[in-house]
Amino acid sequence: MKRQEKTSQVTRRQFLKQGGAAAIGAGVLGSFASPGVFAADDQTIRLALIGCGGRGTGAVANALSVPNGGPIKLYAMADLIQAKMEGSLRSLRRKFAKKVDVTPDRMFRGFDAYRKAIDLLRPGDVALCTTRAYIRPVHVEYAVRKGINVFMEKPFAPDPGGLRRMLRAGEEAEKKGVKIAAGLQCRHSPARHALIEKIRNGELGEITLIRANRWGGVGWLRNQGQKAYDLLSQLQFGRAHLFWIGSGHMVDNLIHQIDECCWIKDAWPVSAHGLGGRVPHSEDCGQNIDVYSIEYTFPDGTKAFCGFRRMKNAESEFATFVHGSKCAAQFSGRVHAATVHMFKDQHINPKNIAWTPTKDAYSPWQYEWNDYIESIRKDRPHNEARRAVYADFVSIMGRAACHLNRTVTLDEIMKSDFQFCSYLDELDYDSPVPVKPDAQGRFPVPIPGQWREF
Repeated sequence: MKRQEKTSQVTRRQFLKQGGAAAIGAGVLGSFASPGVFAADDQTIRLALIGCGGRGTGAVANALSVPNGGPIKLYAMADLIQAKMEGSLRSLRRKFAKKVDVTPDRMFRGFDAYRKAIDLLRPGDVALCTTRAYIRPVHVEYAVRKGINVFMEKPFAPDPGGLRRMLRAGEEAEKKGVKIAAGLQCRHSPARHALIEKIRNGELGEITLIRANRWGGVGWLRNQGQKAYDLLSQLQFGRAHLFWIGSGHMVDNLIHQIDECCWIKDAWPVSAHGLGGRVPHSEDCGQNIDVYSIEYTFPDGTKAFCGFRRMKNAESEFATFVHGSKCAAQFSGRVHAATVHMFKDQHINPKNIAWTPTKDAYSPWQYEWNDYIESIRKDRPHNEARRAVYADFVSIMGRAACHLNRTVTLDEIMKSDFQFCSYLDELDYDSPVPVKPDAQGRFPVPIPGQWREF
């Protein structure tokens, strides 16, 4: 749980709209006096983007925007859809023309495309594994086996079996000295680190309660007709709606704040109790429930309450709050902004602020890449796999508790080999879909007593 790397407010989407490197500004790391150990004699770190959606494209933009990070270029791309690769490439070329060196023969399409892209890299280069969570362990495992550094987006697998596989890949990376960065970027925010230091020093007193909520509204999945039986189509429409693809909308979104709770406590919760359900008159054909309410219990008995809600015409919130025996604090705000304050007492109010740290100069996504590239250049240890995977285990423990409406232990989750899809390594365009809808186009939903996910 200890911070191993140095770790503002601009989201990746905003960053891309604002013109790439111009949104970042100048010099945070200073010059690298020691190039360290990495592949190219010309000191160039080459990137292979595997999964060319918005998250992957944004991650490349952050990598190419590292101030004084030395030569870095996008070298290869892989995706299941040619048009997605081409759109990502056009966007990146508009903003980073001199740093994008992708030729048609280095653009690969298909379920085996990740191998072809990674095979072009050398030790010290980086494979960006930014597809949806279902296939992440396969991609990361292959990159580590080849001795290639990895940036992996969250979530890291949709089920316990996939996360156990990811843990093994992380352990192999540790033995090989392969560097792994994980997409829980808030861990790299200096403002948050300043509050963590105050928490560790006892300035809030004993931490008695943490609250982390993400309440908002989002659309349901409509009846997909025959597309529901085509694997490629299901991968597109089911990204947030089918558990086997992306972990479901709660884990995909709330994992950041669940990880923040664990960071604040410097511990992993031992159990979770959950309540959840769908809103009245739901016409959703996907698998998600609309309300997730999770009570996490840490080894010392203290609690973190985490909530996710998908409901229209209701109050919205996107924040994490800490309550100590002396006073309360805010740890984060909307869109992962480092909205960090300590308050004079337990009242959360802008007029009651007692302390605010220096404002972060960069977005947490940019800090994440600044730290990662510095680790590569200086050849210092950088492996976030275990910590990130544990945060995901905790997240799917909370998901399972809400789906089953009962207490679930971390030990239960971590011992499970359950997978939503058992043939990930053999997937192809003609593979059968792992989950099918009923006659009304509705995919199976969690029902206590009938549902299994660990």
